[in-house]
Amino acid sequence: MVEKVSPALARRIALAAQGFGRPRAATVGTRQLNGLIDRINLLQIDSVNVFERSHYLPAFARLGSYDKTLLDNITMTPRAPHTEYWAHEAAFMRREDWPLFQWRMDAQRKRYTKPGTWFPQNLTTVDWLRAELAANGPLTAGEIEHDANTRTGPWWGWSDVKRALELMFIFGEVAIAGRTRFQRRYALVDDVLPASILQTRIETPDAVRELIRRSAVAHGIGTAGDLGDYYRIQRAPALAAIRDLEDAGELIPVTVPGWERGGRPEKVWLHRDARLPRRIEATALLSPFDPVVWYRDRALRMFDFHYRIEIYTPAEKRIFGYYTLPLLIDDRVVGRVDLKSDRQAGVLRVQSAWSEPGAPAETVERLIPVLREAAAWQGLGDVTVADRGDLAPALALALR
Repeated sequence: MVEKVSPALARRIALAAQGFGRPRAATVGTRQLNGLIDRINLLQIDSVNVFERSHYLPAFARLGSYDKTLLDNITMTPRAPHTEYWAHEAAFMRREDWPLFQWRMDAQRKRYTKPGTWFPQNLTTVDWLRAELAANGPLTAGEIEHDANTRTGPWWGWSDVKRALELMFIFGEVAIAGRTRFQRRYALVDDVLPASILQTRIETPDAVRELIRRSAVAHGIGTAGDLGDYYRIQRAPALAAIRDLEDAGELIPVTVPGWERGGRPEKVWLHRDARLPRRIEATALLSPFDPVVWYRDRALRMFDFHYRIEIYTPAEKRIFGYYTLPLLIDDRVVGRVDLKSDRQAGVLRVQSAWSEPGAPAETVERLIPVLREAAAWQGLGDVTVADRGDLAPALALALR
């Protein structure tokens, strides 16, 4: 039985569990994309599109170039095998997983329907929306004609209609029946998901245990915080589920030197089926919302990588760039690259490129093919490099 895992092996275990280090298919089709989602369970959704929207990037990082319409077809069409819910943040997940989140839907309904809160004070709007969706759904928020559907402030302000739709979605009363130009199309859940899914009831402890089990498989190895964060499960129920899985022999307690919390060694669990590879060969640009780095505490502990996106930081105060992507080389995060797809000019712009301490000498050499592949994947004919970041001069020279 494994009792101690080195930090390097822990990294390799985690990356292998996430699908790195595997031979790439010659052609990426629907089967490979479905297989990826089966492996990592979630594709986090984000609207920022400066290089590419985040949910497209995990597949590119692991599988290479692919036709994005194939992913659209299995995630954003009315009868797609995947649907949306707040599984981590907003994310695409398998439709069959919907019942695993009924406890969350119930908890959110209880939270947001307390007397004096917005939802019970706006039941006229809610009832009108139910009738509108029953008669005409699926609809985007913008397609719904109603006096309440007027913006109440700047771009982040929500109309009453939008607020009601989002709450009904969180409650599981409304589901997303695809997207049009990336706008959600809302429908009553009965019109989106089959009765066989909606009639499935899973008790809360059983659902949480299954989610923690899936998190452990997707992580390979992790702390209680790691395993809980994958599905945003609070520490107490996460620990209860971990204890059950440990008692069942599915999770094995181990130690990882250097993994500490509050100056004390962290408790760590290894999934019994995790691969223990001797090496990982990979070169990839990661989305800020890739499971490898989305939990920043884990990214720091595992890769010594302090990562923050700077979208909301004023330009003059940004350190690395607007939307930097972590650069993975083999089993280490060795840099960060700020990319912009300038579609009008047909150019992939490297707005900054930085190395991490101890990055290998071949970092630029390994990065260049990834940038060229990224440009081609985006339909861009050239790659240019701005003079920002310690990797930028060598990168610009190599790309001439």
